[in-house]
Amino acid sequence: MKGPDLSVELAGLKLRNPVMPASGCFGFGREYAKYYPLNQLGAVVVKAVTRLPRQGNPTPRVAEVTGGMLNAIGLANPGLEAVLNHELPWLAKQDVPVIVNVAGAAVEEYVEVARSIADSGLAAAIELNVSCPNVKAGGISFGVDPGVLKNLVAEVKQVCRIPLFVKLTPNVTDIRELALAAQAGGADGLSLINTLIGMKIDLNSRRPVLANKIGGLSGPAVKPVAVRMVYETAQVVDIPIIGMGGIATGADAVEFIMAGASAVMVGTANFTNPLACPNIIAEIRDFMLENGIKSLDEIRGCAL
Repeated sequence: MKGPDLSVELAGLKLRNPVMPASGCFGFGREYAKYYPLNQLGAVVVKAVTRLPRQGNPTPRVAEVTGGMLNAIGLANPGLEAVLNHELPWLAKQDVPVIVNVAGAAVEEYVEVARSIADSGLAAAIELNVSCPNVKAGGISFGVDPGVLKNLVAEVKQVCRIPLFVKLTPNVTDIRELALAAQAGGADGLSLINTLIGMKIDLNSRRPVLANKIGGLSGPAVKPVAVRMVYETAQVVDIPIIGMGGIATGADAVEFIMAGASAVMVGTANFTNPLACPNIIAEIRDFMLENGIKSLDEIRGCAL
């Protein structure tokens, strides 16, 4: 008997299943490849890449909180050259689509990095991290101003010959306005949500726990917010959505798909269970078998 079809297509990118790790929660895949073949995943999404190497923020930069964690890593990464020469060639041998998260402090940096990644032939798609501070606009995030976001996406799209996804920040009044701006700029798809801004204070030192003071909140605590934002966004855009935020089980993933997501990313769960992604894939398959669902198309957006 033929099992359920978990395959999905995102802007022409065909995936075996809808599950992939979220950027920043999987490194470049080497550590997790010790636990299972990466080609079990729908895709691998690598950590943010900038033009030059970055050490990131001072420590401590991770803190556990109720229902999740705070992080202020600061986009630590080995830089574009090292990623092109060492990380992506290794991933190219793993028989799995690779999505590269691109970050920058100015439009020019985004364009340069995206062009180099796209031209390398080593990536299946690019994900723009628009939560970065725009140094030319007083440090305001690229992802909170519709006009700035539309311009950034349009500039990158001109040099990007592979699918371009935009990772939206939830730290806005109305995420639908930003989703429409990204679509208008030429985005092939969206991924949401990035982390919520949070803080934790140590009662003994009476100071913020993180050296950066504030950080990004992720984990189960953010899931209801993320599902709501995917649900709202799916009603206004015509491009595919990759949903994320607190996904730890197959049921969580199915909930996002019912809200309108075409695929999902798993973040914080990878830190507590390195087998989180393959487990979630198996649980989605079990759910489909138990409910007589032959294809994810049958339930995608059914809650809308």
